[in-house]
Amino acid sequence: MREIDLKILTEKIKDACIKANTKLPDDLEELISVYGKCEECETAKSVMQCLEDNIAVSKKTGLPICQDTGMAVIFAEIGQEVAFVNGNFEDAVNEGVRQGYTEGLLRKSVVGDPLRRVNTTDNTPAVIHLRIVPGDKVNVTVAPKGFGSENMSKLRMFTPSATRETIIDYVVDVVKQAGSNPCPPMVVGVGIGGDFEMSAITAKKALCRNVSEHNPDPFYAEMESEMLEKINALGIGPQGFGGKTTALAVAIETYPTHIAGLPVAVNIGCHVTRHSSFTI
Repeated sequence: MREIDLKILTEKIKDACIKANTKLPDDLEELISVYGKCEECETAKSVMQCLEDNIAVSKKTGLPICQDTGMAVIFAEIGQEVAFVNGNFEDAVNEGVRQGYTEGLLRKSVVGDPLRRVNTTDNTPAVIHLRIVPGDKVNVTVAPKGFGSENMSKLRMFTPSATRETIIDYVVDVVKQAGSNPCPPMVVGVGIGGDFEMSAITAKKALCRNVSEHNPDPFYAEMESEMLEKINALGIGPQGFGGKTTALAVAIETYPTHIAGLPVAVNIGCHVTRHSSFTI
């Protein structure tokens, strides 16, 4: 067994919270620039340039890319040959979030009870998704999720009779209904399969994929391309002012499902679909 001191995990979670909120992944930043150059509408082109300028200022100053610094979502793959020492895993993660949001001067947006609405003052607890995998390493992705986009996400329990075209139309309609609310251009994560909650987790995890990559299955890669084309034909455009760029990417991830079901979740990310990963 390989022992890992949880103090190391806390420190890395702290750093990842700050990094994710102040520097976009390179692939997403590059795509924003590429789409900006393709815009023909002057308003849309201007908005895309403003987004690029904002990203540059954030990198230079260390200030957040967006004022909504999100609820911390943690995806962790833990090697089965790992033994954690000096604490409790969830406590270590939440301590890292607390330190990151405090030291990074990030907005603390989490309330301790969904109806009483009292702020926890440190952006904890995080939402933690764990998998046990072979090996002696720990792979973690910290994905702060703002709720302008999160509130526009949807899940539908289709029956197995739903066709490929039905699912494409559903995803496009979710984006159409969202309009300008999620601060487009968006990244659209789609989770197909599993059960009710697994489809939603899969859709959220899809948002952490490199936006320049397609699903490795050509069948789903083609669906991603068709969805993206139809979404951008909606004309919502950057920040809802019209234009060709309503979405930057569509990422589909799948999971096996029951013979009687076909869950489909759509998790929308804004133009600052943030995530930062590390390995211990």
